[in-house]
Amino acid sequence: MDTPKSLKLEIIIPAYRMHSQIFLNALDGISEDDALKRIDGQTNHVIWMAGNFVNVRYAMAHVLGLQENDPYQDLFFMGKTLDESYPYPSVKELKENFRSISAKVYAALLQVDDTLLAEIFKIDMNIPFIEENKLNFIGMCIGREDYLAGQIALMRRLLNYPSMKYDIDEKIQY
Repeated sequence: MDTPKSLKLEIIIPAYRMHSQIFLNALDGISEDDALKRIDGQTNHVIWMAGNFVNVRYAMAHVLGLQENDPYQDLFFMGKTLDESYPYPSVKELKENFRSISAKVYAALLQVDDTLLAEIFKIDMNIPFIEENKLNFIGMCIGREDYLAGQIALMRRLLNYPSMKYDIDEKIQY
């Protein structure tokens, strides 16, 4: 395993890498048509979930100082409500976007230091026990990824796909 400059990220790095695996595993085999289906008109579709997941990676890039812009920001930023009148990207496009940003964020996570992680990062949640700094924001992003991966895995089953696998592709280095 790669060693981060900041020891505060020792638990974030493995979670980040596992989420990279899970994201791709959760989407494996889902057709483009099925990825746009909603259950009883109540759920978000897989495309929205995957797009929001990728957008979270862009959020981490932002707090780490990377100058990267999510091409689908207008559709997914801050969990924007699904709007079926919008043309959403394909699973293929989201996977490509995911691979590109994820490798860059991973490299930045390894290089970031404690000073940058301690910087105030206002998210205006007003939760008294959460200090609004970059480290905690990254931690909250990891939590959001957990949630979204679980939602995609559930949608797999609801759409009659096999359960998500936890196979590891050792070629994925982010």
